[in-house]
Amino acid sequence: MVQRIDVTGADGLRLAAWEFREPPAEQRAPGVLLLHGLMGRALHWAGTARWLGEHRRVVALDQRGHGHSDRPAAAPGSTHPYGREAFVADAEAAVEQLGLAPVTLIGHSMGALTAWQLAARRPELVQALVICDMRASALGETSQQEWEEWFRRWPLPFPTQDAARRWFGEDDPRVERPDPGRGAFFADVMHRAPDGWRPLFSRRQMLTARETWVHDAHWEELAQVRCPTLVVRGLDGELGRAEAQEMVRVLPEGQYAEIPDAGHYLHYDQPAAWRAALEPFLEGVKATTA
Repeated sequence: MVQRIDVTGADGLRLAAWEFREPPAEQRAPGVLLLHGLMGRALHWAGTARWLGEHRRVVALDQRGHGHSDRPAAAPGSTHPYGREAFVADAEAAVEQLGLAPVTLIGHSMGALTAWQLAARRPELVQALVICDMRASALGETSQQEWEEWFRRWPLPFPTQDAARRWFGEDDPRVERPDPGRGAFFADVMHRAPDGWRPLFSRRQMLTARETWVHDAHWEELAQVRCPTLVVRGLDGELGRAEAQEMVRVLPEGQYAEIPDAGHYLHYDQPAAWRAALEPFLEGVKATTA
């Protein structure tokens, strides 16, 4: 069973939310909102949502500009359509409109930043938080320029979806060694266009969204998160061990988990180890709130 639920986000934007299994029969089942990373989609959480949904109501959100949600364009006098405020307001709207509070937020990369910013601003809505491979430090202009150059190198359109999987997992200049999880992640954001396979998102809009956070550090908002928080990193991911452990130290109720043989897309790389890292934390939260 896969069910789509439309949510009205900031500025009236139509957002697609997804449930990948029937919610539990109990009326007050804990709510979980899954937030994908930049260029991701709710589908990336399907495996996680199915095991999480055994005893919880689990919803995965296509964030603005991603998946089946609307792609807003900038309009004169409007707020930044891909700014941090918009992403956080969308997540807040999903929690409130779907009745998920007090919610457990689980975010990957950009989705993790959205999750902890919401937890900092609306603590009464959030019961627990999982941060998956997202840095709190500023990345800087050099990083943004590297991404712009990387987007230009994509050999679009891909002749097949499998060709996209191979390129992102093996042939992409940014891949140091074959990375099946990365290949699967990007294959799942491609769709069939008249001339071949292209991404569901606009690369220009992704750069615009990224521009709104790469120049800033986010330690202050992280320190404002009061709920139990698990920081998870892949051993070969983008979040280094020293920074991850400092994030745990800054968090009032921080915990740490590390997944070997996993990169940035760790829930794709090592789904069993990802589950093994999350379950004890989530059970601990459940026990303290029962």
